[in-house]
Amino acid sequence: MSLEHFDTLIVGAGLSGIGSAVHLQQRCPGRRFAVLEGRERLGGTWDLFRYPGVRSDSDMHTLGYAFKPWTDGQAIADGPSILQYLQDTARERGLLPHIRLGHRVVAAAWSSPQARWLLTIERGPAKERLQLSCSFLWVCSGYYNYAHGYTPDFPGLAQFKGRVVHPQDWPTNMDYRGQRVVVIGSGATAMTLVPAMAPEAAQLTMLQRSPTYVVARPRRDALANALRRALPERLTYGLTRWKNVALGMFFFWLAKHRPERVKARIVGAVAAALPKAFDVPTHFTPRYKPWDQRVCLVPDGDLFAAIQSGKVAVVTDTVAAFEPQGIRLGSGALLEADLVVTATGLDLLGFGGIAISVDGRPVEIGKTMSYKGMMLAGVPNLAYVVGYTNASWTLKSDLTGGFVCRLLRHMQRTGAGVCTPKLPTANVQAQPWVDFSSGYIQRSLDRFPVQGSSTPWRLNQNYLRDLLALRFGTLQDGVLQFSKPANFSDGAQHPQS
Repeated sequence: MSLEHFDTLIVGAGLSGIGSAVHLQQRCPGRRFAVLEGRERLGGTWDLFRYPGVRSDSDMHTLGYAFKPWTDGQAIADGPSILQYLQDTARERGLLPHIRLGHRVVAAAWSSPQARWLLTIERGPAKERLQLSCSFLWVCSGYYNYAHGYTPDFPGLAQFKGRVVHPQDWPTNMDYRGQRVVVIGSGATAMTLVPAMAPEAAQLTMLQRSPTYVVARPRRDALANALRRALPERLTYGLTRWKNVALGMFFFWLAKHRPERVKARIVGAVAAALPKAFDVPTHFTPRYKPWDQRVCLVPDGDLFAAIQSGKVAVVTDTVAAFEPQGIRLGSGALLEADLVVTATGLDLLGFGGIAISVDGRPVEIGKTMSYKGMMLAGVPNLAYVVGYTNASWTLKSDLTGGFVCRLLRHMQRTGAGVCTPKLPTANVQAQPWVDFSSGYIQRSLDRFPVQGSSTPWRLNQNYLRDLLALRFGTLQDGVLQFSKPANFSDGAQHPQS
């Protein structure tokens, strides 16, 4: 039986994978491709997460694709609406026949003599092994482990008589009505869960080890909705997208250059939204500077409204141990609970955990430098997608899609079958892939490529810089090395599968 071969294989059918497939279809017509999704449904994050209130913490005018306007009146969208948007995109663009569900890629081996990738795949619940090959591999698997989230090793957890649930593993038909609920965490997930669960819980406490910066933002974009009544949808979407990009970039710049000023504004806004007696210095005044960690968004100030209502308490303390009736805090107090939700973070996982090798040599991802935040030094014909930490994921995903397609067209036009970023031997110092101090980042630095101290090895967290570099920058930069193997045959005219 012959090995099935593709010009391009995309790994992951979530936000990045579906968007990348559309870019490939539009800009590189005629290439034979497939999208391999390890789970049994498309949608990635937005199909996996089912906890109460699940939503975006980026506006949909930037989290949405550049090629498909977001037309709903709510700019901060709930998870089901985003999943529907992805499903609609895949259906409208004719991608469904190309998506192979239940195909989890476990290994990818590059062969220089054959100038192709050999992928080892586990198919379906039985994990049947099969292999596919491709000329170019595009990894769009996100940056965290879909199998499980991160839960600290809490002392005494086994003796707790209540229930403990991680948001990533939220059970179907979970009933917490009339129960005492403790949500452990201070990140975006916790701040989504708390106001969503509060109406049905008897009592709800957000237990955090330390406070986070929280910013309220309207769920609806008033300007976008006003423009929509007067202008074509695509023009409205484009104008709103650029407006939000500019505001986001300005806020990040201001936070980095005037941190105390931004801190005072954020904390002051929180204080104005909460009861006068509320202890804002303890519960909503972080010890770090703005954007040293991600700033949390609460649409329409729903978290503050829940606290104002008296249904939600905030406790800033450490977990000493779990006891049968609840959580013993570092201060000695007992926080009684029937249900504990461990919104304690993600388990980050680069490249979907795929074992990557080049000519039999394993690629140590944590010691490999990234080229423009989307390719790997010394690794041929491979691209990956990682979004911004200070802006919408899709802004970088769209730019990556455009660059990869431009690269593929260049290779086809010049007859080059192989493209490899070559790292210079001097003058480029390795640095962590991102400079966030968040625990989930620090725990996982060795699972992601390092960045370099200078262009094009430096990872920009700036959409405008990336737009100029990725859309207009030359491909003949002396770093990308192109070659044509003796047995290379361009497959761009193969029929679509």
